[in-house]
Amino acid sequence: MATQQITIPDIGDFDAVEVIEILVAAGDEVAVDDSLVTLESDKATMEIPSPVAGKITNVAISIGDSVSEGTYIMDVEVSGDAAAPAEEKPAAPQEPAPAPQAPAPAQAPDSAQEPAPQPSAASPAAIAAASKPVNAQEMGASSHASPSVRAFARKLGVDLTTVAGTGPKGRIQQTDVEAAIKAVMSGQKAAPGGAVSGGMGIPPVPEVDFSKFGETTTEELGRIKKISGKFLHASWLNVPHVTQFDECDITEMDQFRKDQKAAAEKQGIKLTPLVFVMKAVVKALQDFPSFNASLSPDGQSIIKKHYYNIGIAVDTPNGLVVPVVKDVDKKGIYELSQDLMEISAKARDGKLGPADMAGGTFTISSLGGIGGTQFTPIVNAPEVAIMGLSKAKMQPVWNGSEFAPRLVMPFSVSYDHRAIDGAEGVRFTTTVGNYLSDLRQLIL
Repeated sequence: MATQQITIPDIGDFDAVEVIEILVAAGDEVAVDDSLVTLESDKATMEIPSPVAGKITNVAISIGDSVSEGTYIMDVEVSGDAAAPAEEKPAAPQEPAPAPQAPAPAQAPDSAQEPAPQPSAASPAAIAAASKPVNAQEMGASSHASPSVRAFARKLGVDLTTVAGTGPKGRIQQTDVEAAIKAVMSGQKAAPGGAVSGGMGIPPVPEVDFSKFGETTTEELGRIKKISGKFLHASWLNVPHVTQFDECDITEMDQFRKDQKAAAEKQGIKLTPLVFVMKAVVKALQDFPSFNASLSPDGQSIIKKHYYNIGIAVDTPNGLVVPVVKDVDKKGIYELSQDLMEISAKARDGKLGPADMAGGTFTISSLGGIGGTQFTPIVNAPEVAIMGLSKAKMQPVWNGSEFAPRLVMPFSVSYDHRAIDGAEGVRFTTTVGNYLSDLRQLIL
């Protein structure tokens, strides 16, 4: 029998990621790829799998610890054949990475990755920042908060040493910073969990004892819903949304898909309408580069991207996630279908890594397989636009001499009105519709 030290594998560009769940204990038997711990960054959750089969003999981390690539987390007793090659074992265990003690100098974040929400000139955040000057180098040095929260606080001029954290082990979250700003504006003390009872900020929803009216059940939101909810809320508050509704005739497109179905199935590929939409969207993004862009952190410039990575909203048992299909402009329909099948399976199995969800330039949310006529998707900031697909249906369409049955798909595009005006918005949706109605235009 041999004991192998398990360390955190390559988790991309993430550093000091918090441990939110430990899924095994000393004495537990694990198989290869069984999940050991769950980590949570500011963008995603990820489960770390076991590289070997065996019995857990020691767990060296606790919930709330921060870990990075190479951090020693536990020991597994494995049989000779199951042990990993000696050269893959770490030379010595590493101590869990300590939480950062001091923030780095304030700087503009990468707008394509995670820009901090920008307060308007008359917003409570901006007023609070102006009325309370703070040394950005010193503020929050002893506070327990992630780098992104520290950057958010620095931008708004909030001293983290005055903010009470409501996260695990007193960790300061973005909602705590927002609550502190509201409290300053209203002259009141922020309540735990970020609620402020009145004042000049956004008023809270009144608390109601629903049990007075009947039986109730309380269930905690899943991790994914908690994380996505935070970013959706931030996007809704910071992005001036406009939604353009349209519909297109996909009769010929769907017939072509059906004609190719048998050939695709022989290669193990499921050909769905979504891949054709992805290609049409990319062609339209090339025509209208403002849709394949992000605003700079100060909102004064637009960063146009010359790569086309499409995020696809996937419904999973644990909530909505948005994996990203890379280089859609460089791939054919079959290759895109294969990518979409693989990344959707990883999403449903909870196996998505940080790289699978990073780098998106535009997002598509498809509800057509479920139903509905139209909906207003929320922009996946820092992207500036998102498309929502609804259920296509046969309906009579006047062709100039008679009504003919045509398969019509309704869709919508929500966009950031700071980057895109209404005229450009409707030109974009019209162009997408034209490409889907006549796929031959995609090769022109």
